[in-house]
Amino acid sequence: MRGVSDVQTNRADTLPEGAKAQRVYLSLRDQITGGALSNGDSLPGEQRLAETFGVSRVTVRRALDALAGTGLIERRAGSGTTVRNGQGEDKPVAMNFTTLMPQLVEMGHSTTARLLSFSYGTAPDFVARAMGLAANDEVQIATRVRSADDTPFSHLTTYVPAAIARNYSEDDLASQPLFALLERSGVEIEEAHQSVSATLAGPEVADALGIAVGSALLSLRRVVRDINGNGVEYLSGLYRPDMFRLEMPLTRVGQGAARHWEPAIGQDGEGTA
Repeated sequence: MRGVSDVQTNRADTLPEGAKAQRVYLSLRDQITGGALSNGDSLPGEQRLAETFGVSRVTVRRALDALAGTGLIERRAGSGTTVRNGQGEDKPVAMNFTTLMPQLVEMGHSTTARLLSFSYGTAPDFVARAMGLAANDEVQIATRVRSADDTPFSHLTTYVPAAIARNYSEDDLASQPLFALLERSGVEIEEAHQSVSATLAGPEVADALGIAVGSALLSLRRVVRDINGNGVEYLSGLYRPDMFRLEMPLTRVGQGAARHWEPAIGQDGEGTA
């Protein structure tokens, strides 16, 4: 799949008991998911890992058991521990900021979505301000979980002005990409602005994404506007960082002391969103 996220495992990310075991687990997990340890690599033995992290072998064993439970490693008696992160079997899903709109459409067709909630109500203040809505304007509020190869990677809440949203049904939203529904409703999309930060998974989101409560997540906020500058969608998205990658090609521009990096807008890049 050319796309938005790295599908590493179909199992939940469950932290081992104990702060020291969690430290070992998270360090090794980050090395695996970040590429420092590749698929097929052998990990050092328990004693070597215990010395490296300054912990007991029991602590190391707890961390390794948790990694094995997520499918990131395989442990075999007499053969040691081998990285099994799924790379080479599942291609990464990665979003490229420079080709955002076509990527969003492609992702809608190459991944699946499960609708968790659907309602109409007054937009929250932060949404109304971002979209330029009046205080009492009604919006459609929908929450979905999007999956790649049956593995959930994003928890998405969208806000769409009711005048637009009433052109499609709850069933439509559960089965079709939102961008396609907006265009079907006569919306001519002109631009989008998005920001990315980090947050932690609460109980509901953790359950929906199959991860541990408190796991780190990428938080993406996006406002989409039509050709008249009106806000037509506000997205609040939470993404598993082990399954989602953001990409932006950069180019070196300017002369002398003013030389700097700028996004290479318009260049081709991998990804769907």
